[in-house]
Amino acid sequence: MSDKANTPRLMLRGICKVYPSVVANDGIDLSVMPGEIHAVLGENGAGKSTLMRIIYGVTRQTSGEMFWEGAPVQVENPAHARQLGIGMVFQHFSLFETLSVVENVALSLPGRPDLGYLARRIEKVSEKYGLPVDPRRLTHGLSVGERQRVEIIRCLLQNPNLLIMDEPTSVLTPQAVRKLFDTLRQLADEGCSILYISHKLDEIQELCHTATVLRAGKVTGACVPAQETPKSMARMMIGKDLPVCEHGAPSTGGELRLRVEHLSQKSDDPFGVDLKDIHLEVRSGEIVGIAGVSGNGQQELLYALSGEAPLVEKSPVQICGIAAGCMGPDKRRTLGLCFVPEERLGRGAVPRMSLSQNALLTAYGSGMVRYGLIRFAVMRDFAERCIARFNVKCGGPDAPARSLSGGNLQKFIVGREIMQQPSLLIVAQPTWGVDVGAAAFIRQALLDLRDAGAAVLVISEELDELFEISDRIAVIAGGRLSPATPASDTNVEEIGVRMSGMWVSAVGTAKSNQGVNAKEIQHVA
Repeated sequence: MSDKANTPRLMLRGICKVYPSVVANDGIDLSVMPGEIHAVLGENGAGKSTLMRIIYGVTRQTSGEMFWEGAPVQVENPAHARQLGIGMVFQHFSLFETLSVVENVALSLPGRPDLGYLARRIEKVSEKYGLPVDPRRLTHGLSVGERQRVEIIRCLLQNPNLLIMDEPTSVLTPQAVRKLFDTLRQLADEGCSILYISHKLDEIQELCHTATVLRAGKVTGACVPAQETPKSMARMMIGKDLPVCEHGAPSTGGELRLRVEHLSQKSDDPFGVDLKDIHLEVRSGEIVGIAGVSGNGQQELLYALSGEAPLVEKSPVQICGIAAGCMGPDKRRTLGLCFVPEERLGRGAVPRMSLSQNALLTAYGSGMVRYGLIRFAVMRDFAERCIARFNVKCGGPDAPARSLSGGNLQKFIVGREIMQQPSLLIVAQPTWGVDVGAAAFIRQALLDLRDAGAAVLVISEELDELFEISDRIAVIAGGRLSPATPASDTNVEEIGVRMSGMWVSAVGTAKSNQGVNAKEIQHVA
C-alpha cells in the first residue's frame, strides 16, 4: 500500500472556535482516511456544524491546525475548499432564492459554464442518483426536500475528494435515502472521503465506518457504528438513555377543528403542484399525519391552510367551525390556529432578530401588545419561559435567531407555537435536523398538546415519526390526498408505497365516492 493511502485525507489537531458567548469547538482532534465514511455525532449545539464550516472555509478557527493530504493548510473560503477538492452539503441551504437551479449550481463551479450544457448534466446526475429536480425551476418555488436535492447534486457535480454532508437525508424519502447511500458507498469505493452528520442513528449504523462523538464542543468518544446499537450511540451522545414517548389513547368524537372540503388550488409557481379536490378532517384530541415525497403539494397545502395563499372561496377551509378560506394568516390565528412552517430561517424566524422579537411575531396575542404598544417585559418573559421549557441552548432571549443551531432554533419555534395553547396546530417537519433527544422531546410535546384537547396536523417525511405520534395517517401525491387511515391499521411499507403515488388500489373506492373519475385516479399513480 502506498504512503498516500496511509496518509489521512484530512487531519485536525486541537481545533478551537470561540465566540463571545460560547466555546463552539474546544480542542478537537479528528482524522479521515481516503475512502472512509466518518460520522460526527452529537446533540444540537455540540459544535458539529461549526467544525464543518471551519473545514469548508466558511469560518476560521480561533486556534488549532488543519492538514490536507499530510500538508498543513488554512482554508481561506469555500472557493479555496472546492479547489482543494472539498464539497459540502449544508443543513441550512446556501441557495439564492431568485436564481434558477442551474444558475445556483453554476455559481459553485469554476469559470462561466454553459447553462444549457450544465442543465443537461444536472438532469443526468439527478436521474442517475435518484434525486429528481428540474434545473429550470426558480429556487424560491422549491420545497425543502427539493432544495436538499439541489445541494447534494451541486456537490456531486464537483467530483470532491472530501464530501461533507450535514443532515443530508433529513427531508428525503426512504427510497431516496437508499439511493443516496448506494451513491455514497460508490464514492467511498472510488477513494472519496465522506464526513457525515446525521441524527438518524440507524443510518449511521448502516452507512458509516467510524464515528467521533462531540459533546459541548469536545470530543468525548469514538466508535465503530456497526458494532454499536442506536441506543448505545444515543447514550454516548447525550449521556443517558433516550426518553420514550408516552402515547395515550386518542379521544373519540372530538370537536371538529379543521375541515377541508373540495379544496382545489392552482399553484402560483409554474413548476409547482396544483391541489386537487383535497378532503381532510382533524378533531380535537387527535394527531393526523400527512406523509408524502417532497414536492407533491405539501408546500401548496401548507400555504392554503395557514392563509399565506388565501382562497377565492370561504368554504373549502373551515377552522373551528368558521369558514376561513378567504382569511389571511392573522385572522386565522385569531380563530385558534398556530403554525410551524418547514423553513426555519426566513419563514419560521427572522435570522437577524432576537428570540424575544421572534416570539412577538406570532405570539403577540399572549399579552405582549396592549393598546397598540409592545410590552417588552412580557415579550422577554415569554421568550425566557420558552427557552427554559424547551431546553433551547442559546445565549438568552436577546440572541439572534441565526446564532442558534438548527435543532435549537426548531425547538424554540415549536415551543413558541405550543405555548400559545392553540385549538389547532399545523406543523411541518417538526424534528428536521433535531438530535434524537430533542426529537423525542418535541414529539412528546405534540402528544401532550393533543392530550390537552388540541387538534394537531403534522406534515412530515419521517415515516417512523408519523407512526410514533399519529392517530391517523394520510398520504399526499400529485396534489391529491388519500383518506386518513388509522395508524394501527397500516404500516411503513404500505405508506411508503403510497408516497410514491401508488395508492390507487387502496383508496380508489373512496376517491370514486368523492366524484373523482378513474382517469384522474390513474394520473396520481
